Amino acid sequence: MTASEFTRGIRENRVQVAHQLIQVMLVGFAIGMTRTVVPALAESEFGLERGSFLLLASFVVAFGAVKAVMNFVAGRWSERIGRQRVLFWGWVAALPIPVMIWYAPDWNWIVAATVLLGVNQGLCWSMTQTAKLDITKAEERGLTMGLNEFSGYVGVAIAGILTAYAAEALGARMGLLVFGMVVVLLALVLTVVWVKDTLPWAKAETAAHKAAPPKSLPRYPQGVSEHPSTSEVFALMSWRDRRLFAISQAGLVEKFVDALVWALFPVFLVTQGATLTEVGWIVGTYGFVWGGSQLFTGRLSDHVGRFWPNVLGMWICGAGVAMVVMGTGALWWSVSAGVAGFGMALLYPNLSAAVADITPPAWRGSAIGIYRFWRDLGYAIGALGLGLAASLTGAAEAAFWFVAISMFVSGGLLLWLGEETHSRLNPASPRELADA
Repeated sequence: MTASEFTRGIRENRVQVAHQLIQVMLVGFAIGMTRTVVPALAESEFGLERGSFLLLASFVVAFGAVKAVMNFVAGRWSERIGRQRVLFWGWVAALPIPVMIWYAPDWNWIVAATVLLGVNQGLCWSMTQTAKLDITKAEERGLTMGLNEFSGYVGVAIAGILTAYAAEALGARMGLLVFGMVVVLLALVLTVVWVKDTLPWAKAETAAHKAAPPKSLPRYPQGVSEHPSTSEVFALMSWRDRRLFAISQAGLVEKFVDALVWALFPVFLVTQGATLTEVGWIVGTYGFVWGGSQLFTGRLSDHVGRFWPNVLGMWICGAGVAMVVMGTGALWWSVSAGVAGFGMALLYPNLSAAVADITPPAWRGSAIGIYRFWRDLGYAIGALGLGLAASLTGAAEAAFWFVAISMFVSGGLLLWLGEETHSRLNPASPRELADA
């Protein structure tokens, strides 16, 4: 391909953007199939003892730890072998998952299947995100991330509802087997036949920046080599650059909410008398509001910036979590889930967009991978924390308060240490450009 063929933009690359959106929806289906049926039926189907909050959270801990590492690996790997090949191997890793859940003689098999799910999600979701950022414009990053996360989390919500109905019609194990195998095989075929590798677009963007720098350059980290080592990028994302640290810690803590919704929310609702399909719709409300609102919140940040949507999103999401245990009834729980989902929609695409704003294209894949490492490590840390809170008190409600307080504190850290990253609203100063 010639340089002119590496034109960037959603409209200019609409066919590949559409294929990537289908991919991330299928990634959402893969994780969503474990969201309702598996935790709700952990006792009756998989032999987990009632009240074993830490054991119940164990499959989310395993998922988070593995996905975090695979995000890290995927970022660096994609810069060596390309985005499409990483996506392909992520789907190969998912092939045994439905069969393992169908056969599972005990809860250990569910944990093992979730380890493979972590591999799948770390490789595949990272690549759908990175690939779309490769082929779209800087001023479209918020919209790009909004579209990506909209597609993925609507997929999560739809899968949670569909598998609840499938479990009632076919039985839990057979319903998950049929749904899971259709999703994974379809994704593999589409990856091979229609998905293009977008690494050449990232390389072309780097060359274009050298030839003709944009008028409003982002405030990239100072004193960084053109092609930094893995350890250098890890240090920048984790502590050396306070803005990237603020974003990474917020990403880690916001995953506490998702760990709660996955591991304990369905169990809490069942103990309060909700049916399996009611659980699917209540938990689905969180996913639908989160997913749908990102079409608006991602685009919003392209106009007003990333900073305030991220900070306010942390606090609104935390408030929604707290609301769950402050009332009763399906309507109240659905509204609470919706509030949490809207807060998540404000912060989720825009934390990633903020990372993309202030990391150069030459190592953006690595930066996003390391951000996603810290973010998804929040599944493991959050699941341990909420499991301990529920176990020590003997009440699931304590887990909700643990997560809500964590979100408020993390939002405060982001307010203190973070800054606006959008290059149009906060461009690099002449001194920073001279030092670059």
